[in-house]
Amino acid sequence: MLYPTRADSAPWPSPPASQNTSHRGSPATDGMASGTDVDKDGPPPAKRRRVSKERTTEYLDLRKDTVDPEQQPQLDRLLNVLHKRQKIVVIAGAGISVSAGIPDFRSAQGIFRSLKEEYNLKGSGKELFDASVYKDDNSTSSFHDMVSTMSRLTKDAKPTAFHHMLATIAQEDRLLRLYSQNVDGIDTSLKPLKTRVPLAKSQDDGKWPRTVQLHGGLDKMVCSKCHELADLDPELFTGPTAPLCPRCEEINDIRTNHEGKRSHGIGRLRPRMVLYNEHNPDDEAIGAVTKEDLRKRPDAVVVVGTTLKVPGVRRIVREMCATVRDRRGGVAIWINNDPPPTGKDLEDCWDIIIRGPSDKVAKRAAMRKWDDPVLSESFLEVSEEDARK
Repeated sequence: MLYPTRADSAPWPSPPASQNTSHRGSPATDGMASGTDVDKDGPPPAKRRRVSKERTTEYLDLRKDTVDPEQQPQLDRLLNVLHKRQKIVVIAGAGISVSAGIPDFRSAQGIFRSLKEEYNLKGSGKELFDASVYKDDNSTSSFHDMVSTMSRLTKDAKPTAFHHMLATIAQEDRLLRLYSQNVDGIDTSLKPLKTRVPLAKSQDDGKWPRTVQLHGGLDKMVCSKCHELADLDPELFTGPTAPLCPRCEEINDIRTNHEGKRSHGIGRLRPRMVLYNEHNPDDEAIGAVTKEDLRKRPDAVVVVGTTLKVPGVRRIVREMCATVRDRRGGVAIWINNDPPPTGKDLEDCWDIIIRGPSDKVAKRAAMRKWDDPVLSESFLEVSEEDARK
């Protein structure tokens, strides 16, 4: 299915009218006619109000192997953004990891559907990602089983073409931030996309990490009592009982057996990922990063591989798109197999809507890998034959 193009409108951006002709030259001399008659004794003339050019949305279909010639300008615009913009914000969901073997959440082959069938759940499968899983032995056991399976799956996964493209943009210092909804840790396994857990500024340079994990990750586990962090061991998460925290056990042993004091209790370990209906421990830090990035006024935002069902993420997208589109030449891009969600809060958000897998975008961009030698700044679109590989 092909999408309409802006056949009759001029390409964005074009200079505002105030830049086409300037009336601020030398003052008119006596005898020269000025453009307007001004009453020197009256009030100053009203300033001409600058009218912003109306934004329109363009469409690009990358679901097929070839691109409609009429949509070539949209493809060129996309490639220009990816290769040239200096302050790009990317907000990514599970769709960018599908080709790595990690299922998304809400599709017919997604995690929710498979969990519903595997554990014979009454609901959609989403309940295994809800904080209530710890209230019932059966749900806790199913949750632990799911965590172990997903952890092994993510450890075997390799970064996709889109992950590598993001790492290249970051390595070139043009990625202002990656906001990742993914708990698979594939993105943060690449050096240019490293994060910090808990989310905090670097003590060396005072900067936030390049990647912000909005929902935590499956690569770490945390104690519910002492908050000790450790690499997640999937072998510990079996059955209905959460594993005991080794650090708490050590402290408790010293306290009770060597100091003769009463026990303060021993904490339990859990994956450091955020479940539905629970507090995000990085909440304040995420708010601070978002505020800082909005103040820096990014020149492009790319929203990719997400359905925007989570209200907090949806709000970040809305604010980023509004800020980007408020600056001249800013571009807001949607990339997904599905169209963007509807809703008044997301009206007039997008400059380019791209239908297709994120990896096809990366293959069209044809960037060098982040750890390859730096090439010339010029770039060429890959051929149709290479794009199909």
